[in-house]
Amino acid sequence: MSLLASIRPRAGGRASASFEASRGDLILRGLCLGAGLLVLVTLVGVVFEIAREAAPAISKYGLAFLGHTAWAPNTGHFGAAVLLFGTGVTSFVALTVAAPLAIGIGLYLAMLAPKPVRTIVGPLVEMLAAIPSVVLGFWAIIVFSPFVSQHVEGPLHTIFGWTGLFGPAQPTGLSMFTASLILAVMIIPIVASLSRDLFLSVPAELKDGAEALGATRWEVIRGVVLPTTASGVLSAVMLGLGRALGEALAVALTIGGGTVIHADLFQTGNTMAALIAQQITYIETNLQKHALYYLALILLVIGVATNLIARWIARRYSAGRG
Repeated sequence: MSLLASIRPRAGGRASASFEASRGDLILRGLCLGAGLLVLVTLVGVVFEIAREAAPAISKYGLAFLGHTAWAPNTGHFGAAVLLFGTGVTSFVALTVAAPLAIGIGLYLAMLAPKPVRTIVGPLVEMLAAIPSVVLGFWAIIVFSPFVSQHVEGPLHTIFGWTGLFGPAQPTGLSMFTASLILAVMIIPIVASLSRDLFLSVPAELKDGAEALGATRWEVIRGVVLPTTASGVLSAVMLGLGRALGEALAVALTIGGGTVIHADLFQTGNTMAALIAQQITYIETNLQKHALYYLALILLVIGVATNLIARWIARRYSAGRG
């Protein structure tokens, strides 16, 4: 009896612990499910509200809205062509400038930098992403735009003016080119931080094995690190593209608010996000409001499509490697 009495409390204790663990699992699953449903409901609500407000403009203009260049609230003529062009050009130029620099920074911090340098430079790169966009735009107007006008646009026009992309230098420096550079500054810390973490996640056995076979540091990076992390780096770059597509304040302060499509990057322009930020609090007519919501819907579709394309490319790449 004494033996049974000593065993029963232990069995009861294990059962109690098992019950507590299962209850904890149920609570955790419920919280995670609730969080996921909250995100889903929020997303559906946002999409529904934007689509509902955009419906009058969609019914009036249809897909022709994408090809019209005029944006005149006073006359009731609205079109997204100039804004689509500005959004695409600034995002593409920003990504072209930022992606190589950011990936290079990530490689340096993960593979080449001494530990003391990595400890200092890594947080500084991440702090760059914490600068508010309005502060960055204000700095760009006061300091960066004059610098670009005086020291960058002239040499680019002299060397590459024959392409038609870099015209004569503009006195203000407010242009699609300046806005693209500001977007690049905002993209770099995102892509650099994610790339660094991806490069650090490569198993040491792979790198050590390549070095043991006589591979140089560059050959290890080119043959092991980059192929292993290519899909993740692509996702990081696409995340940076999403930031560029949706940025409003910094672009609105530096792009100049142009209303004409120019091949010259030194001319002014505008983007969908910047125009929405500029006009959403100064709406003159209901049609203008619905047209702004139409722009927001287009921007949302582009952002979702970009994300889906990035995931598709990453899956194809992973399947090809598998």
